[in-house]
Amino acid sequence: MTDTAKQDSQIAETPFGKRRMKPRACIVESKHHVRSLLSEALEEQGFIPHACATLDDLDTSLRSDFPDAIVISFSMNGLAVSDILNLLAVRACAASVLLIGRPDAPAVKAACELGKNLALDLLPVLPTPFSDKDLHARVAALVPAEPPSPPVDVAEALGAGWLELWYQPKINARSLSLGGAEALIRMRHPNWGIVPPSHFIPDADDPHFRALSDFVIGRVFQDWRYLVAKSGSIHISINLPLAFFTDANAVEVLRMQFPNHPAFDGLTVEVDGSEVVQNLPLAVEAAHRLRFHNIGLSIDDVGTEWPALAALNEFPFAEIKLDRKFVDGSSSARLKRSVCRQIVDLAKSHGVKTVAEGVETRDDFLAMHGIGVDFIQGFLFGKPMTTRKFARNSRQRPAFVPVA
Repeated sequence: MTDTAKQDSQIAETPFGKRRMKPRACIVESKHHVRSLLSEALEEQGFIPHACATLDDLDTSLRSDFPDAIVISFSMNGLAVSDILNLLAVRACAASVLLIGRPDAPAVKAACELGKNLALDLLPVLPTPFSDKDLHARVAALVPAEPPSPPVDVAEALGAGWLELWYQPKINARSLSLGGAEALIRMRHPNWGIVPPSHFIPDADDPHFRALSDFVIGRVFQDWRYLVAKSGSIHISINLPLAFFTDANAVEVLRMQFPNHPAFDGLTVEVDGSEVVQNLPLAVEAAHRLRFHNIGLSIDDVGTEWPALAALNEFPFAEIKLDRKFVDGSSSARLKRSVCRQIVDLAKSHGVKTVAEGVETRDDFLAMHGIGVDFIQGFLFGKPMTTRKFARNSRQRPAFVPVA
């Protein structure tokens, strides 16, 4: 397949014209846990991964799926890499080939020589252990730069079972220990791979928003049961529109689905700060109702709205989350830092916890730590991840160290 043909394979006809599809990666590995780890890592890089555990599986895939990348991991007692490379040559596979292993290992050197002799498109070897940055450096050229915009509505996604929840850690700003997690919705589209919510979340007044909220409530408690079994109890936050609480039965809907488990310590519901300011009476009333059932109402994305909150005579909210627009770059922007400090002071005056969102640099972390934020959330400590990966990470990392 020529470079042009390979590019065309990533173009899809949609009702809105032609758009590029996400690339596909075929992982050739006999060990289940290695396949799972590589699938998650490639998914985060923008691929639609699938795995082949045997040479027959790979042969079938090459005849029908036309992957853009073939990923081969060197593991003891795994598939023979030479057999894999020879099969790729026999099938005239035009996919880029990524070998994962120690570059100085004799088997890796031999595989590189064989790949060159077979005229395969070899990417630079990915050394083990590898970081997300290392993987990105090898495969970035295969991933379209523009984000997907699939013409998929929520009703179709719900009916097809494409929706799931991912979890981003909330880190205690003092101890750097795990202090909770926010559940974030994702779509796993069959052609577009993992799609962020900005491409499919409807407006709060859309009739499908209630169905989406019901999905989130049902799934989060399923995931909590999995997490508590795999890595211990974790306090989870979910996002709901404030309009959800116009229903007199809304709180009961939440309470009735609580896990009957001694480790369950309640739930936090995050509502957008602009919605709260636009309807303060409803927000205050909902917060009062919720806390009788150990459900805290968190005000999300608080920035310039904070003076309206400061004017409240009563403050039944459990948490304030600082808008990432004011957190990002706060270390070097006095005005941003001033807004964040005023929000933190407001929260402290009411005995309310604060979370700084969108922390991506050490300097911004230190700025937020300095003004007294209670929790940190952002790529510096962890991206949103699948339930399984979150469980594995929280089990293996008693303290979260900044990644950059």
